[in-house]
Amino acid sequence: MSDDIEVRRRRAAWRAGHRGTKELDLLVGRFAEERLPSMTGLELERFERFLAVTEPELQTWLLGPSDGAGSFEFADVVADIRKFHGLG
Repeated sequence: MSDDIEVRRRRAAWRAGHRGTKELDLLVGRFAEERLPSMTGLELERFERFLAVTEPELQTWLLGPSDGAGSFEFADVVADIRKFHGLG
């Protein structure tokens, strides 16, 4: 089981750092490098779903005004990433 979660963490780390735009590669990738090793299976599953969100949505959530970040399923993940990078 631990091998499976490690493989999933490595895949998630790669996906986080290869989003398609330099800004998101840095924002999501650096966050993932720091946080993935301590994520539980459930947290990892949620982060994997977060990584499946489209580029434009992620960019709006992470780089747009923070007051709209609470109205969707991943508000806590977005808030954590924004806080990690000092974005508000």
